[in-house]
Amino acid sequence: MATLQPTLFRALGNRNYRLYFFGQGVSLIGTWMQQIALSWLIYRLTHSEFMLGLTAFTSQIPSFMAMPVAGALADRMNRHKLLILTQTLAMIQAFILAWLTLAGVIHIGLIIALGVMIGLISALDMPTRQSFLIEMIEDPKHLNNAIALNSSLMNAARLIGPAIAGFLVAWVGEGYCFLINGLSYIAVIMALCAMNVKPRLQEARKAPLLHHIRDGFSYAFGFLPIRSLILYMAVISLVGMPYMVLMPVYAKDIFHGNAQTLGMLMGAAGSGALVGALCLANRKNVLGLGNWIIAASGTFSLGIIAFSFSHFLPLSLLILTAVGFGMMLQLGAINIVLQTLVEEDKRGRVMSLFTMAFMGMAPIGSLMAGALAQKIGVSTTLFGSGIICLMAALWMLWHIPKIREAALPVYIAKGIIDEIPAPIPVTET
Repeated sequence: MATLQPTLFRALGNRNYRLYFFGQGVSLIGTWMQQIALSWLIYRLTHSEFMLGLTAFTSQIPSFMAMPVAGALADRMNRHKLLILTQTLAMIQAFILAWLTLAGVIHIGLIIALGVMIGLISALDMPTRQSFLIEMIEDPKHLNNAIALNSSLMNAARLIGPAIAGFLVAWVGEGYCFLINGLSYIAVIMALCAMNVKPRLQEARKAPLLHHIRDGFSYAFGFLPIRSLILYMAVISLVGMPYMVLMPVYAKDIFHGNAQTLGMLMGAAGSGALVGALCLANRKNVLGLGNWIIAASGTFSLGIIAFSFSHFLPLSLLILTAVGFGMMLQLGAINIVLQTLVEEDKRGRVMSLFTMAFMGMAPIGSLMAGALAQKIGVSTTLFGSGIICLMAALWMLWHIPKIREAALPVYIAKGIIDEIPAPIPVTET
């Protein structure tokens, strides 16, 4: 089966991953529909940039707080069963949100409470899902492709979901988007239940949970490549990613549009991200990813700065396409580097730290961005975000040779790179 797969889709030759890919694809469309509809509902109810940031903060901060424990559990427990549990709980959350909205009793307090619920579920789901990838892949050479295809899937859904949500919100309201999201979880739960997953050794159960968590921190922050990439993603997530939280303000107040306008903005970023993920999926190995990270960082930073100046919708859509491309390329490349560097028995804990950096810092950034936008304006806030991201990109440019030098021996030991070129080039990973 694997030999029939084109290079771009070679990971689909693995049965378990193929089941997951298509089941998750349906679920992610529903997830993006809910995210867009929820942000529009919040802004419609409150007309407040700060409340957009606050609700994002309350839905994501539980993930940040619980992620170290969740990563340790992902290394100690059966990841397959954990995913079935988290997806079922997320489905229940979506159905509750749909019922409250369709019944006309939804208010901001209930939205915050349900946001905390999904945040706690995501804390366990995200590192488990990231670390479960390798268990779905029979051929380790397909791991890079599987990670990139996973990103492609998310961004294809990010392109489709907002467009559908924008139409449905304008036609029948937000509640039906939440209902469809709840139903979409059935696909991924069925896919997970249909898998045949080989049990893995879980020696980490012998250690106390607190010791296990501390060991994960020591490993990740004691190894320069992992430490540097996680810290960089934390900065980008803190000051760069909140641009998405402010999109309803742009859609309604800057471009004088509606929910469909918001769907177009999010879809533009999603289309760029999809292209970036497909570029990564077409790569055969980790060689050259350091340069890709630098190029993507610059594209994302300059795109945010350019978007802050644009009040013309067609131009803004084009800029957001570049922003999405840069964000996905750097996120996906860093994910691949981490997944190929990490020791298997610490995969869940390292990926939980990566998820903390990417998703956990976002709520703090969202709260800050919402407050700043309320005080100094949305355009000025985004301009400042872009400048800080650009400074972080320059720091990464200076740091990549050190990362490369420390990572090469690990790649050689794992057989990912056959031998050290002589002399060691400092411009190629």
